[in-house]
Amino acid sequence: MATNKAIVLVEKGKAEIRELPLPKLEEGHILVKVHAVGVNPTDWKSVHGAEPSRFGSRLGCDFAGEVVEVGPGLTKNIKKGDRSAGFVFGASVHAPDNGAFGEYVAVQEHAQLKPPSSVTYEEAATFGVSVTTVGQGLYKTLQLPLPNNPVATPFPVLIYGGSTATGIYGIKYAKLSGLTVIATASPHNFDHLRSLGADHVFDYKSPTVGADIRALTGNKLKHAWDCTGFGASICAAALSDSEEGGRPKYATIIPVKREIFDAENPVVDGPHFTLGYDVFGVPYPRLGKQFVPDPSEVEYATMFWQTTQGLLESGKLIPLKPEVNRLGKGLEGVLTGLDELKNDRVSGTKLVYTL
Repeated sequence: MATNKAIVLVEKGKAEIRELPLPKLEEGHILVKVHAVGVNPTDWKSVHGAEPSRFGSRLGCDFAGEVVEVGPGLTKNIKKGDRSAGFVFGASVHAPDNGAFGEYVAVQEHAQLKPPSSVTYEEAATFGVSVTTVGQGLYKTLQLPLPNNPVATPFPVLIYGGSTATGIYGIKYAKLSGLTVIATASPHNFDHLRSLGADHVFDYKSPTVGADIRALTGNKLKHAWDCTGFGASICAAALSDSEEGGRPKYATIIPVKREIFDAENPVVDGPHFTLGYDVFGVPYPRLGKQFVPDPSEVEYATMFWQTTQGLLESGKLIPLKPEVNRLGKGLEGVLTGLDELKNDRVSGTKLVYTL
């Protein structure tokens, strides 16, 4: 049986490289020879906060590579030799033999795209988690106008955590939607975020940042997306405290207590919490509970990845420029990159490793 090297979750706090069989190619999947992978916070959190049921599963969510085999039941026109990049369920109980951090990965067709030739594999390896999470948070939850159908009259949106990889993509998409983008970050990232399209950038450590954003928007900010899960209080203070024109809405990527909004800004609609893993349509354990995805998540992700394909082909969406092979390359480099993320040493970029 053919084998490949992959990173496996061995026990809580420990992952290692092992030689394993190729992942199974199920219906509606493609097999991809991986050329580059992106490292995300969810990856190191899977190592250090994993439930025992996930021990032995393969890690990694973001990949880019070449299709080497196609499974039965595909609905998209995908063939051997095509380029592919997207999102897979790393550290999964449902498919423990599959993950992006390996020489081969099995991919569901709806959560991937064909990167145009103008996009490198390294750039394409930044799409997975970020594209999925932007689609869920900014668009499905906050119901902002899609980037292929921008508004004629801009209105503001706050992206808290603008210098994260997902925040950077949020800025890019929101600008394509025709919005006025307000972001928070550390001051050393201000110029970078402005160069990407942010109209206003605020220091998230400022004691008056929420009030300052509310003043800038004339108390009319109705949409806030928190890419970190730690900005609820600031977003509450920045969002409008008026229900005129509808309640302001807050979306985030980790669970947040409603009490924060009750104390700061009770009119806020939220917190609305999304997890990228919902787009695979299978129940899964996370955060000490069992999540059962809404079936609409698969349908929406399918649409949003197709939309992103068009944005890339037209040149409207410019990929994030990653930092490639920091402190090493290959799967050994990935293990180092996980530690870099865990120790908060990554800002304003995304770590990508070539295989």
